[in-house]
Amino acid sequence: MTETGPLPPFCVVIVAAGKGMRAGQPVPKQFAMWRGKPVLRHSAEALLNAGASSIVVAIPAGGDAAAQEALRGLEECQLVTGGASRQHSVRLALEALEQDSPARVLIHDAARPILPREVIARVLTALDTHTGAIPVLPVVDSLARETDGVMSGAADRSALRRVQTPQGFRFNEILAAHRAWVGDATAGDDAQVLQSHAGSIAMVPGDEALKKLTYAEDFMGNLPPMRVGTGYDVHKLAMGEELWLGGIRIEHDKGLAGHSDADVALHAIIDALLGAIGNGDIGSHFPPSDDRWKGAASSAFLEHAVSLVASAGYRVGNIDLTIICEAPKIGPHREAMRATIAALCSCNIDQISVKATTTERLGFTGRGEGIAAQAVATVMREA
Repeated sequence: MTETGPLPPFCVVIVAAGKGMRAGQPVPKQFAMWRGKPVLRHSAEALLNAGASSIVVAIPAGGDAAAQEALRGLEECQLVTGGASRQHSVRLALEALEQDSPARVLIHDAARPILPREVIARVLTALDTHTGAIPVLPVVDSLARETDGVMSGAADRSALRRVQTPQGFRFNEILAAHRAWVGDATAGDDAQVLQSHAGSIAMVPGDEALKKLTYAEDFMGNLPPMRVGTGYDVHKLAMGEELWLGGIRIEHDKGLAGHSDADVALHAIIDALLGAIGNGDIGSHFPPSDDRWKGAASSAFLEHAVSLVASAGYRVGNIDLTIICEAPKIGPHREAMRATIAALCSCNIDQISVKATTTERLGFTGRGEGIAAQAVATVMREA
């Protein structure tokens, strides 16, 4: 067997039963989107492509719907509800596989979505001569022991290794080891469980690509450095309405009519920002059918859009706004609009451009029936 040739038959347990809240995602990190797919799906597809005959996924209680959606169409995957600890979850998953009588099983953390086939091959090959095998990496940094916040000694890094998954085992031995586990402390991984049962564990070269997604920045680091969105909006002019434009009130004989304050300029900016992060439009967040937003200030809508940009791992890069109308004249109000928009977007005024144009008295804006606005926004990935 080679790393590029056919692999021996094997089954898989994917551990996806944790809460994963340190990652700062709205759902447990194994179900969060990463590079266009749920994290869990990345490793499931990689293992199936490598030849896994079946996969049992240990999921958290109540996680059935999220797991089914993440694995939709992958018929080889079955779900089991995990236990109170990682070790308990793995044992339950192994027992679900027992009826298949596999010779080899890989146990993998769902939070490691990039899974090189070469690592799978090395782990499975080592099972020809050992009951278990784990991928490892050297420790490259110096290590120190700590006592009460003070360095109390050094550690020999040459004898230490960073342990990754997938870890491979002869099935009968790892199942027996999990059933026999009586340790008071929770097992850090399955190699520890097998070692406590007198198993022989080989160490094979791992891969830096097998990094575990743990914190919010692990998800943000894969975002494009810059994204662009566009927005366009129109509101009609009507007697008896206040004119709010670009976040400021302008004295005029007519105002813009709409469910909120109808600030067409801010609405265009909001749609541009939401478009840049792929999060719908102003109507999907503040539907005009909802009475809560009747007469609401559009500045609050823009602040919400900016908060969504931040939650997505970005900040406002720049905004280029064009207001299209015959009247009022925008020039006298341009700097006040720029300052207001910059404050709402938590950025510098030089990141905001406000321009105005007419349509040479053509169309509804040329006839003074309404005002239109279009905006382009860039958002930049937070460092």
